[in-house]
Amino acid sequence: MLKQERQQKILKILNEEQKVIASDLSQRLSVSEDTIRRDLKELDRKELVKRVHSGALRIGPPVVDFYTRQNVKSDIKVRLANKAMEVVKENMVLLIDGGTSNLNFVNQLPLSYKGTVITNSPPIAMALSNHSEVEVIMIGGGLFKESMVNLGIETVESLNNMRADLYVMGIHKIDANIGISLPNLAEAAVKRKMAAVSNEVLSMVTSDKLNTFSNHIVSPANVLTYLVTEDIQPDILRLYGSQDISVLTV
Repeated sequence: MLKQERQQKILKILNEEQKVIASDLSQRLSVSEDTIRRDLKELDRKELVKRVHSGALRIGPPVVDFYTRQNVKSDIKVRLANKAMEVVKENMVLLIDGGTSNLNFVNQLPLSYKGTVITNSPPIAMALSNHSEVEVIMIGGGLFKESMVNLGIETVESLNNMRADLYVMGIHKIDANIGISLPNLAEAAVKRKMAAVSNEVLSMVTSDKLNTFSNHIVSPANVLTYLVTEDIQPDILRLYGSQDISVLTV
C-alpha cells in the first residue's frame, strides 16, 4: 500500500471513529507502529490530525473569522437553536457569549420574550435590538475581531458582580475526556469565568466539533448542563451523557 493511500485510510478511520491508536492502526493496515507514527507525524504537520501520546484525534473545523462562520452549517445551527429554546424560560437572566450558533440562538428568541441578556458580543447585542422586553447588558473590554467578542481583565472583572440563570457558551472544540478548548487564551479565561457565575450552562455543538481539541482548556466537558447537538453515533453521545450532561439531539 502506498503512503498516500495509507494516510487517506487513516483519515477515513479517524473521521468515522473520532480517534485512532497507533498500535491498532498497525494491525489494521499491516504495517509497523513506527510507520504509523511517521504517518501521524506528517498528517499532524499538515494540520490534518492532532497527535496525542498513543495516536491521534480529529483536528476539527478550522478556526476562521466570525462572518465566514456565519455561512457554515447554517441550516443545522438553526435547528440546534430551535431545540435549545426548550430550555429557555421567561424572565431568565441569560449570559450569552459570541459565536454564530449563539447568534442563531438569539434570533430564535420570540420578539415577545421577557428577560435579561448579558453579553460580551456586539453582534448578539445588536440582534436583540428589536426585542423590546429584553434588557440587554453589554460587557466591555477589548474587541477580539476574529470572534467578535470583548475580552480582557475588564471583561472578567465585570462578571464578578453578575449571576446568570443560564450561560449559552459558544464552543470551538470539545472532547469528552480533554474538555472544552479553543486557540485563544484570553477568550478561554472569559468563558471559564462566565461558567463560574452561572447556574447552568448550555452549548450548541455541530458534529464536526465533537471529540476535537485545541491549545487552551476552558473547563472539563461536564461543566455543561445541556449539550445540544446532531443525532450522531450513540457511543459518542454516551460519552457525554455519562458525565451527567443532558444531551439534546436534532
